[in-house]
Amino acid sequence: MAVRSSISRFPMNSDAQESCGLPWGITVTPFAGVDERGAAPVRGGAEGGGRVLPRCEHCWGYFNTYCDLEHWAWTCSLCGNYNGLGADSIKRFSNVEACPELNSSFIDLELEPTEDDETGEIEMKARPVYVAAVDLCSSEEFIELVKSALLAALEALVPGSLFGLVTYSHKIGLYDIQGPIPIVKNVFIHPDSEEPLRVPLQDVMPLLSFLAPVETCKDRIAAALETLKPITSWERNTPRQDEQDGMFIGGRGFGTAMTALVDYLSSEYGSTFALARVFAFISGAPDYGTGQLDTRRYGEQYASRREDPDKALLPEQTPFYRDLAAEAVQAGVCVDLFAVTDEYTDLASLKFLSIESGGSLFYYTNTDDSTLPQDMYRMLSRPYAFACVLRLRTSSDFQPGNSYGHFFPDPQYENVQHIICCDSFATYAYDFAFLNSDGFSRHSDHPMVQIAFQYSVIEPVANSNSKDLNTSFKFCVKRRLRIRTLEYGVARNINEIFDSVNTEAILSILVHKVILASLEEGVREGRNLLTDWLVILTAQYNEAYNKPNNNNDNENNNDMILSNIDVTFQQCPELQSLPRLIFALLRSSLLRLREEGIHPDYRIYLQCLFSALEPASLRKAIYPVLTSYSSPDQQAYPRHSLSRAALITSGSPIFLLDAFTHIVVYYSSTADVALPFPPPHDCLLRGVINKAKQDRCITPKLVFIKGGKDDSTLFENYLIEEQQVDGAVPNSNVVGFVSFLQSVTQDVLEYLK
Repeated sequence: MAVRSSISRFPMNSDAQESCGLPWGITVTPFAGVDERGAAPVRGGAEGGGRVLPRCEHCWGYFNTYCDLEHWAWTCSLCGNYNGLGADSIKRFSNVEACPELNSSFIDLELEPTEDDETGEIEMKARPVYVAAVDLCSSEEFIELVKSALLAALEALVPGSLFGLVTYSHKIGLYDIQGPIPIVKNVFIHPDSEEPLRVPLQDVMPLLSFLAPVETCKDRIAAALETLKPITSWERNTPRQDEQDGMFIGGRGFGTAMTALVDYLSSEYGSTFALARVFAFISGAPDYGTGQLDTRRYGEQYASRREDPDKALLPEQTPFYRDLAAEAVQAGVCVDLFAVTDEYTDLASLKFLSIESGGSLFYYTNTDDSTLPQDMYRMLSRPYAFACVLRLRTSSDFQPGNSYGHFFPDPQYENVQHIICCDSFATYAYDFAFLNSDGFSRHSDHPMVQIAFQYSVIEPVANSNSKDLNTSFKFCVKRRLRIRTLEYGVARNINEIFDSVNTEAILSILVHKVILASLEEGVREGRNLLTDWLVILTAQYNEAYNKPNNNNDNENNNDMILSNIDVTFQQCPELQSLPRLIFALLRSSLLRLREEGIHPDYRIYLQCLFSALEPASLRKAIYPVLTSYSSPDQQAYPRHSLSRAALITSGSPIFLLDAFTHIVVYYSSTADVALPFPPPHDCLLRGVINKAKQDRCITPKLVFIKGGKDDSTLFENYLIEEQQVDGAVPNSNVVGFVSFLQSVTQDVLEYLK
């Protein structure tokens, strides 16, 4: 569990919080195997696990190393309540080495099964289930890409997993892959969006006949995949060849197929599986049956109606997929959505099916250089937790405010979030607020934060006695409790706050706020919110450090006042990267305007991706890391600014740009022809690239560019510091980041007046 605070020394009271201008909060990566410093939790077994851990009678916080412990009692580090110790706890605490909570503030404990959970029943519930749903209203290239992705997925699935294959178009196809020859049974979808399937899928094929064990049926699954073919144009048009209000009705019955599949799987939830994951591959907007989406809104002329297209295309058209996600959660189904299309698909509506059921959204604009197979293998190879509950507690002078991330709040308890499924990269954020204007009292100089993360994992159990391959693999569900307790300091003045900032955590919280503002008020409002925040922060910093003379009686002093304003935070090294990060965020596709050619589906994808990234990865995605090399085996300089001037002045022949989603190796046009291109596989540069590819949740696209020969547009587009912040054509010699700083300086002057 990695926890990063935006400021490590908290403001003393609400006035100090207001005056510093910084977001006050934390980011949490609960399923990360280590903390932010690389330390692993101290683990405990079920015999001394979370169900016997002492809890405060007042705030229900867990006992931790910061609590004052006496022989018969302990004082809660969160609320100060005095609690008695039971006889069992006193006996346990007598053996200090056996009690993780006495040895570390970061612990991970196994929870004993409740009385209703017997061993055999738990094993029966735990079989991993995976179902692929493939769109046949697509191209041959799309089908070939999906085949490759599913073959890669089969290699990542653990033996004992169950796998099912479904296709959808104007009909739903269920594959029987347990026999010698793959057989598909079809159910036709009614074109009317109000009509359900005429025959339930359970009546077409029993679910346990549909789900095939991977270890014995892998070749048959591969053979079934080879039979996949896109439906012909004649088949696609046969179901319905009419138009309604100018909208052509095609044959992609995605909504009906997903509804039927969730209902189909629900029959075995809790008996065969604890979590079923559905891989939904889609190549365009649903246009048949239930859940149809109208794609005409993408082509509408909003200017004539005085509407902002960057706002109009972000909300969902219909709550259908959000409601379907809620049904999936109740059925124990998690949906990962893979959209491979260059057409408008309305991911603004579809995204809820994935992110609110615990899944992920992947988006690829073409099949040629798609990383879908690698992403599938990577996703299934890493561990995941499900049925998670995240609870944040604080000491009594402050409390959690807003929470951000792909989770949903508990309807009954405050500050409790439910996470359907998450991996070791999934990150969430909170901001804090004081309970009253007095802030921290003299007796609470050390604010406390405790994060409790209860989760389930599926673990294989060896069963060497069984001769039957179908029953030789067993699994059990383990319920665990991970607790992290942190102590922070209180800043005595604003300088101490500024000196304790973590720019990556600040950026993460800002991105969440900007995404929410964009969804509610439009992208322009999100941009304005971000710019205003930087202006206010810069003004507060200048008030604290420079105290500029803002007496405006004499307008001739404006130039002198302007020159005294520090917008680069020269006296505070921790803040110096913020102007560049804000500039880069404004230039990112997340906040660029539609006039610059940003596709609304791509913007939605970035919103989903950025709101789940841990802070270091998010920073890289917004402001890429540019490194230079004098040769493939020798680094020249670890970091450059993203400008052409930096390339020219460095004099280095090779540059490595890591933008999280892309990794670009660029050889300058003046590089020595003797330098090997592309770099050899055993060189230092390749080692850096391979390590970077391993340490992230998606597979970055690796591109090699030779300057003067290859098209270098991709690389040059990342050199943002010579670009105008609004994408406009520059009308003066001062451009890009420098022009942006001048604009901020002028706005700060107006604010100080």
